[in-house]
This record gives sequence, C-alpha cells and structure tokens, in this order.
Amino acid sequence: MNRSRSRAPSQRQLRVGEELRHVLSEIISRDELSDPDLMDAKFTVTEVRLSPDLRNATVFVIPLGGAELETKVEALNRAASYFRGQIARKIDLRNNPTLTFTGDRSFDEAGKIDAILAKPGVRRDLVGTIDFEAAAFDEDDADDGA
Repeated sequence: MNRSRSRAPSQRQLRVGEELRHVLSEIISRDELSDPDLMDAKFTVTEVRLSPDLRNATVFVIPLGGAELETKVEALNRAASYFRGQIARKIDLRNNPTLTFTGDRSFDEAGKIDAILAKPGVRRDLVGTIDFEAAAFDEDDADDGA
C-alpha cells in the first residue's frame, strides 16, 4: 500500500508545531542570542511544520522590516542547536526535533496576488463574474420554488 506524500498533517503534528512556534517566538524575543547577525533582530515565527515522526521541523520566519532575509535565516540556522537545547528545556518530547529555518515568502506571494486582483481589467472581469454567478443562483432558486 502506497501512502500519498501530500497527506495533511496530523493533529499531533499541528499541536506540537504550534507549541514549538510559541516557544521559539519567546526565545527569539528575549534577545539572548550571541550571533552578531542576530543581535537586535526581531522575527516573526509564522509557522512550524513537522515531519510525521516529529524528528524534523521546518521553521518559517520573517524578519520584521523584511530586511536581509537570507543572512538572518543563515544566522538562525547556525544557532539551531541553541534553539534545540532551549526547546528541550521547555517542551517534554520524546525526541527533540532538528530545526531548519527558512524564510516565509507567503506574504510576498499574497502581495503579488493582491496586486494582480487590483488591476482594472481583472477587477472588471471579477465584478462581471460575480454578477453572473449571482444571476445564475437567483434563477436556480426560482426553479426550486415553482
């Protein structure tokens, strides 16, 4: 039996990922990092995705202000063992996950989509589609009442 690789995360993965997100946010906000690239750096931890066996975690971060994403992510990956040790003190897990930090680009993609949707031609097409769907919906309701 083959399992699909695109399975949704389990409740346990989601719960542990959210707990890791909160703990990592707390650790980063304390400003106790000794790496010069991380001094006075503020981050938002947007998501933590765990492997099904909970041994590997991908941490998505955005530096506030969006400056120097790549250098900040490299610095966070250098400090991954420090974060792993801090997590071990705060969360009781059988196996402490290996952390991999990566920049979260979902907000950039959302901005591109918003820009496309704001174009006059696209707005015109969307308004026409919405009116068409509403008219079709009203006709279906009229048929049900007869």
